[in-house]
Amino acid sequence: MIAESSSFVKGVVLGGAFCMLVTLLGHIKEGHGTKAHHHEHHHIQAPNTEDVLNLSEGERMELSKSIRVYCIILVKPKDLGHWAAVKETWSKHCDKVEFYSSENVKVFDSVVLNTNDMWVMMRKAYKITYERYKDEFNWFFLAYPTTFAIIENLKYFLLQKDPSQPYYIGHTVKSGDLEYVAGEGGIVLSIESLRRLSRVLEDHDKCPEQGGMIWKLAEDKQLAICLKYTGVFAENAEDTEGKDVFNTKSVAALIKEAMSTHPQQVVEGCCSDMAITFSGLAPNHMHVMMYGVYRLRPYGHTYNDALIFLPPEG
Repeated sequence: MIAESSSFVKGVVLGGAFCMLVTLLGHIKEGHGTKAHHHEHHHIQAPNTEDVLNLSEGERMELSKSIRVYCIILVKPKDLGHWAAVKETWSKHCDKVEFYSSENVKVFDSVVLNTNDMWVMMRKAYKITYERYKDEFNWFFLAYPTTFAIIENLKYFLLQKDPSQPYYIGHTVKSGDLEYVAGEGGIVLSIESLRRLSRVLEDHDKCPEQGGMIWKLAEDKQLAICLKYTGVFAENAEDTEGKDVFNTKSVAALIKEAMSTHPQQVVEGCCSDMAITFSGLAPNHMHVMMYGVYRLRPYGHTYNDALIFLPPEG
């Protein structure tokens, strides 16, 4: 109980500071150092705020409307508490969100996939998504129910990325020769990557449904293998200080690490100003994050972000 209270308080503390960090984007620079690579992992960064400020108001408005994010949340009946929290908090900021469930659950609407296998669930979700929404959305964000996402930061990060190019973005992990985006931090695909994936999903030699290995691979690794056959490779999203913006750990875990490694700069050492996701949050912590990110504002501060990303009406 004490440990839970401690984590909760840490979430509140970070939430208050985080609301300022989310809105002050001025020092994030474009990743000009990103190199053309030979199918190797590389790092990409957020756009330069100076470039955005130089645009006309009309151009900014057009840009803010051009990025449309469809959110896929993979859930199972055991996730009901997290499912409810995600439904009531950050997912409302997606342009459209749908929950893809392993089986029918009466209390929540979902796209029923009729399987408990996470890789089969992911395959089916992506296939349905492409068939239904390929002409409506240009970016696709997949998350687990323990993930908390700040969709406005995701849209800002994607601002100067062309969705007609094969983007596969998140927190990358290396496993042998394979680089993949860890599912816990959320997975972003451009419409071009989703188009290529939809094709390779039909090739059961390159992208098997059950896999033919001695041991079964995790679904996020299997996704990377299938995408690799199409020429799509994982890209790690970072800020200019090398901090991840897609986090595979909870806020409390990141604060605890920062307290031991950067005791004099806990917030600065903990998380990026442009953080997009955190993982492993309990349902009540998601509500704390919503308060810190979207509601709490220090008196006397004025925020003048170059762009405004509004959630869907209602």
